[in-house]
Amino acid sequence: MDQPSEIRIEMMSNPLYLSGAREMVASVARRLAFTDEACGQIALAVDEALCNVIRHGYGRAPDRPIWISLTPVGGVATPGSSDNPTVALRIVIEDDAKQVDPTTIKSRNLEDVRPGGLGVHIIRHVMDDVSYERRSDNSGRGMRLTMTKKRTESATDPAGDPSRAEPTA
Repeated sequence: MDQPSEIRIEMMSNPLYLSGAREMVASVARRLAFTDEACGQIALAVDEALCNVIRHGYGRAPDRPIWISLTPVGGVATPGSSDNPTVALRIVIEDDAKQVDPTTIKSRNLEDVRPGGLGVHIIRHVMDDVSYERRSDNSGRGMRLTMTKKRTESATDPAGDPSRAEPTA
């Protein structure tokens, strides 16, 4: 059985909220002791995924739901502990848009030099595991993108310090 998500938010498909969603996910990753580089990659992947939902799934309609779920794989550090059990962060982005065949979700040819169309390529490049699937809630609508980023520790990056995962308040 999958580990339940610990954070789940619902946002509307308004591009105004992209920066807030991106910053929230990067902040959670930082609290889970991901390196600064990994936090940036995670934020980039989430931003690209949300843009794809807004643009391709909803045709830029600003009032459609998008759900973002975050699950620290392996658990989270307990306050006062120097151990950090988080081995990865799983991010699930779901929408209520028209379903498409997941095998048709591909990046464009990289030799075709022009702006745009690289979101899927970027997501697959910066995340460790990526899968697209149809949501199975019997409505016949909605897609689900599951992305996982493994946590690595850097000897030169203080973000690898598990004590940063402890609350400061």
